[in-house]
Amino acid sequence: MLRHQSPAQLLRQALPLAPFGVFVTVFLIIPTVTVIVSAFYLDGVFSLQRIGLLFSGTALAALGKSVLLSTVTAAIGAVLGAVLAWLVVTSSPTSPMRRVVLSLCSVLAQFGGVALAFAFLATIGLNGVLTVWVFDRFGFNLAGDGWLYSLRGLILVYTYFQIPLMVIVFTPALEGLRAEWREAAVSLGASRWAYWREVGFPLLTPAFLGSALLLFANAFAAYATAAALVSQGSPILPLLIRSALTSEVVLGQSGFAYALALEMVVVVAVVMVAYNVLVRRTSRWLQ
Repeated sequence: MLRHQSPAQLLRQALPLAPFGVFVTVFLIIPTVTVIVSAFYLDGVFSLQRIGLLFSGTALAALGKSVLLSTVTAAIGAVLGAVLAWLVVTSSPTSPMRRVVLSLCSVLAQFGGVALAFAFLATIGLNGVLTVWVFDRFGFNLAGDGWLYSLRGLILVYTYFQIPLMVIVFTPALEGLRAEWREAAVSLGASRWAYWREVGFPLLTPAFLGSALLLFANAFAAYATAAALVSQGSPILPLLIRSALTSEVVLGQSGFAYALALEMVVVVAVVMVAYNVLVRRTSRWLQ
């Protein structure tokens, strides 16, 4: 029979989770509730005025560029990262190269923000080391018209940390493919391509799509790198939120910032729900 636990026992078991609960409450629940309330309430009265601002030309343009940036970098990072992860998995488990690649991916996946923006500026910026060297040797201006400071530059910079992140999240799925499945397919007369078409790819598709969605959310919510790289204009949603909060030209735009933040929360929430669904499907055969 199941024995009922006393309130003291339940409290003792839950006590170690208290710091985590406080962290989640302060840095996730309270900010999210604040954004939702502030987006729908104007001067203490329920209003859709701020939500209506999301359909303005500026907000729609920023949303479109954010989705484009996230989609392109997620697609590039997913494909190249999956190929690199496959090369890692097919190498020997004791290979030094495998350990080096996985260690570098763990570091580079977290290498973002101002440091990453500065690295690209110092390398291929208008006065970057590589830009100056190429111009002196070949007479070609690598920085061009300042493309690094636009949406094209953000795509390149974001891809830099999307690829190693894909390697980290997709490698477990590749390692979950058992050699017995391939041997069974071969024993039944299946070719290598038939095995991948009928077994490998269908099993890996949910994990691949789930990893791509994670990359999309990662790029969609990134702020510090874009803020340090793009000094003028607001091509994506995080920078438009910053502009609405700090603009000295148009005052009183904090309500618009709350509405934009709510839009980002909704998009990321939808993506993460889809990601969890795909992860559940992957975990069935990984177990």
